[in-house]
Amino acid sequence: MQQSVFFFGNGRAEATKDDRDLLGGKGANLAEMTNLGVPVPPGFTIACTLCDHYLEQHAAPAWLAPEVERALKRLEEAAGRAFGDRRNPLLVSVRSGARVSMPGMMETILNLGLNDETVLGLAEQSGSERFAYDSYRRLLQMYGDVVLNVPMHDFEHLLAAKRLVAGARTDAELPAESLKTLVLEYQQLIRSVTGKPFPHDPREQLWGAIEAVWKSWTLKKAVDYRRVNGIAETPGTAVNIVAMVFGNLGDDSGTGVAFTRDPSTGEKLFYGEFLVNAQGEDVVAGIRTPEPITAMAQKLPEAYADLLRTQSLLERHFRDMQDLEFTVERGKLYLLQTRIGKRTAAAAVRIARDLVNEGLISRPEAIQRVPAHQLDQLLHPIIDPNAKSEVLCVGLPASPGAASGIAVFDADAAEARAARGDAVILVRDETTPEDFHGIVAARAVLTARGGMTSHAAVVARGMGKCAVVGCGAIRVDSVHRRFTVGEVEVNEGDWITLDGGTGEVFRGDLPTVPSEVMQVNAGTLTPADAPIYRGFAELLGWADARRRLAVRANADTPHDARVARGFGAEGIGLCRTEHMFFDGDRIHGMREMIVAHDEGGRRRALAKLLPMQRGDFEGIFEAMDGFPVTIRLLDPPLHEFLPHGGEEAKLLARRVGVTRRELMRVVESLRESNPMLGHRGCRLGITYPEITEMQARAIFEAATAVARRGIIVMPEIMIPLVSTVAEFRNQRQIVDRVAAQVAKETGATVKYLVGTMIELPRAALTARAIAAEAEFFSFGTNDLTQTTLGLSRDDAGRFLPFYVEKGIFRDDPFQVLDVEGVGRLIELATAEGRGARAGLKVGICGEHGGEPRSVAFCHGAGLDYVSCSPFRVPIARLAAAQAVKG
Repeated sequence: MQQSVFFFGNGRAEATKDDRDLLGGKGANLAEMTNLGVPVPPGFTIACTLCDHYLEQHAAPAWLAPEVERALKRLEEAAGRAFGDRRNPLLVSVRSGARVSMPGMMETILNLGLNDETVLGLAEQSGSERFAYDSYRRLLQMYGDVVLNVPMHDFEHLLAAKRLVAGARTDAELPAESLKTLVLEYQQLIRSVTGKPFPHDPREQLWGAIEAVWKSWTLKKAVDYRRVNGIAETPGTAVNIVAMVFGNLGDDSGTGVAFTRDPSTGEKLFYGEFLVNAQGEDVVAGIRTPEPITAMAQKLPEAYADLLRTQSLLERHFRDMQDLEFTVERGKLYLLQTRIGKRTAAAAVRIARDLVNEGLISRPEAIQRVPAHQLDQLLHPIIDPNAKSEVLCVGLPASPGAASGIAVFDADAAEARAARGDAVILVRDETTPEDFHGIVAARAVLTARGGMTSHAAVVARGMGKCAVVGCGAIRVDSVHRRFTVGEVEVNEGDWITLDGGTGEVFRGDLPTVPSEVMQVNAGTLTPADAPIYRGFAELLGWADARRRLAVRANADTPHDARVARGFGAEGIGLCRTEHMFFDGDRIHGMREMIVAHDEGGRRRALAKLLPMQRGDFEGIFEAMDGFPVTIRLLDPPLHEFLPHGGEEAKLLARRVGVTRRELMRVVESLRESNPMLGHRGCRLGITYPEITEMQARAIFEAATAVARRGIIVMPEIMIPLVSTVAEFRNQRQIVDRVAAQVAKETGATVKYLVGTMIELPRAALTARAIAAEAEFFSFGTNDLTQTTLGLSRDDAGRFLPFYVEKGIFRDDPFQVLDVEGVGRLIELATAEGRGARAGLKVGICGEHGGEPRSVAFCHGAGLDYVSCSPFRVPIARLAAAQAVKG
């Protein structure tokens, strides 16, 4: 039988920090500290795998109890006390400890082993009756809440009443007699709620606590934490049973939490809080105000000196910032836990750089130390942490940042009010491409429906705007221009604030704090005055030197292209030409083209659009001087450009010279049951070749013009939604013919590539044939995920969270690439394509291009680049470097 219980004490342990997977982070680090000679109370750890057994079988294996008893015997010998002994009682704590730190998500119980008899022994042993009964009431309160499910507020009500009667401001001021009475009241409460007395047998207490810790693995908060942080469901939590040391023995005792560096800024400054005459939960309960750790130097000077030496030893040993929990019992320091400290993105970057400079870690290690997704914090404004407001509701954090504005309920209102100087937030049930101008005008977007890759989410991320989507708690009433959350009503013109990093929605105008990185990029702050930016830039410089994957950006305008270059993009991997048509008067020319009765009418309308699109391409080529620009030809179905009624339809009918009825007949003729699989992509170019001709001409004329100004132009023209090589060949022939025409007219030749967007399974399966004629592949993983899994990314948000919660999908496939399905198609198409064309350039341009795990897959699959929203470029750069192993 494999060992499942591991002892530590008296300077020796049966495990080390390398046993994290077996014993969890807390257990492995307790063992490691013991081996280092750090003062740690003796104890033992039950392995993580026993949690899985218990949750599956609803019982511990029969052989575990004898193993626990043997470890408990060793613990008694090491502590010099006996568990349950009336005169010299040993008390223990029972704590959780998963492989990956989950602070506060699972249960802890202190002072196990106390009952009506051992409390007398503890009082005699300590010389303090007050301390003994304070410890006993804490056990009753914690055990009653965690194990017996007695509501905590019932205990708190009795405790508050006792403070009032005794005239005590804090729990620490309650006299012994009050605590004795409180113990009796707690026992009566437990009996009245559970129908049973509090268990006085210490071993019954112990096993009740062990099982409660195992069960806490399934608490909603723990499950949610694992889902959000990508932590595996198995193995579960270890259980740590440790001899109690007491910080509530008097003024020569205390407890605290400390970090070896400031977790907010990363400054090398010992940081933390402590309380005299307290146990651990008092620091976080909020009943007493903790003191800064530096005050400990005056109140407990010897213990503080020991703590300074110990924190320095542990940081050097673990080679990272540590989060410490400690207790001082009658002047003697004990460490109860050390773990890698949680930190902000700014702190993570600074600590990684400083540890390199201090010689503790290498640059490749520093790259791994900063979670790539955390860099979002450095790019977007955040709500001022000093602002106080109640959360109204919570949706999906689709695009980071924070923004305040007045609520408006349609795109035209957003544009009009923004033009008047109002800060607006566009609130919609869901957005469509028709709302694009409203999104441009708004500071942020809030939708009731949609997922992380819905229209609102994708567009907002691409523009660096804050967005909260899929906020199911809100009911949007566009007719009366308001939304409600329960009984709360928010009308048009009312101020709201969104936090795109958390998905939280607030009432009112909350102040935001600008990002230092963004200030430098905007030129309002110099790098010399921006230490966070300097660390950010240096870390990404190390990442660039290490990564193999190139990182491009999805950018549709010259402004987006300049932002992308500022973030280090090495080209544009997706320029969506349709977005250019929604801006200003361009939509009129596009609509005229769509409702034209014949090819001549379409060509006249397209002629109006040509100079506009050419101008956009010139601006993008200038911003990307010397880098490739991949331009996707028109992709969405035409009905998305048309109004569906109202005043806008009336104006369009007048503009194009048709009756409103005739116009609506055209609109209805373009309506499709499933437009995602309908008349779109290359199918439009095949049906209306004049569209492809106009777009190709705009590209080549723009490229020729900027090349004459000394700009290095590298256009890559991408044919969308190809399913057969015949479709690709049809469109390529048009592109090549127009290129030749422009070259003849201008006397200048532009080098270019023509490739395709692989977003259909058939295209992936026939990649060898397509690659014989296509010069590059770009995987459109948003649509490829839809067509592979048979899911609509806009509609699946209604049930995908349930799938993830139930473990049917590990992740939302629109957020994290489905490696087994979509990934397999990418690998197959890449291999088949390069089999037909050596050196075929391959990348992805879906939202997955900025998601760290998906980027790691792309590295392993041998792709040449990833492309993502401009504000995710730094994340992709770091993730690409982290994917390089060794």
